[in-house]
Amino acid sequence: MVSRPLPIEERTMKDPLWCGEACRTLSEEGVRLKTRQWVFLSLLVALSVVLARVASIRIAIAGVEGIRIGFGGLPIILAGLMFGPLAGAIVGAVADVLGYMINPMGAYVPHFTLTSALTGAIPGWMMLAQGRQSITKLKLIIAIAVGQVITSVLMVPWFLNMLFGIPFAPLLLPRIVAQVIQIPVFGLLSFIIMERTAKQWGYSSWSAVPRGNEEK
Repeated sequence: MVSRPLPIEERTMKDPLWCGEACRTLSEEGVRLKTRQWVFLSLLVALSVVLARVASIRIAIAGVEGIRIGFGGLPIILAGLMFGPLAGAIVGAVADVLGYMINPMGAYVPHFTLTSALTGAIPGWMMLAQGRQSITKLKLIIAIAVGQVITSVLMVPWFLNMLFGIPFAPLLLPRIVAQVIQIPVFGLLSFIIMERTAKQWGYSSWSAVPRGNEEK
């Protein structure tokens, strides 16, 4: 039995060799986009270290950093929102370790590296759960709020209590107040940065940026 040749459209999808110039263009665009992503993630790591360790108010409790007020978490959150939970986790973990090496406060505690990684990963997961067809300020605020409540409001005080015996309840109020202010500000800034980055890369909005390499 002689098989019927596939239409050109189907051959193009099944066999990249049939794409010709179109496939080569798409491949080159994918490489450029992935390179941009890694460069951008590296920039977010550096920015997080600077904002968290230099341009933040850091309050030590029982010899370790207990409260940090500033924008150091925003680059980590952006990594998760823009490039997915794995990228957010990597940026968060690397930024925390590098930041401690550059400007330590007390003993190194890996529990806080985990918290920093989840600070980037959870918003990424939340955006995937909400759908990425359209990026709105409300979606970003919800994604950031879930991550910040879990990590900053709950996990950090719990680790401080578990490791150093610091009472859990007194740490909650200042963290809740800080997040009530930070979450909407982070959401608005994230929306502005994502949309302007998309236009800088030649896309109409962040929703139009290809997600083929995004890790779930």
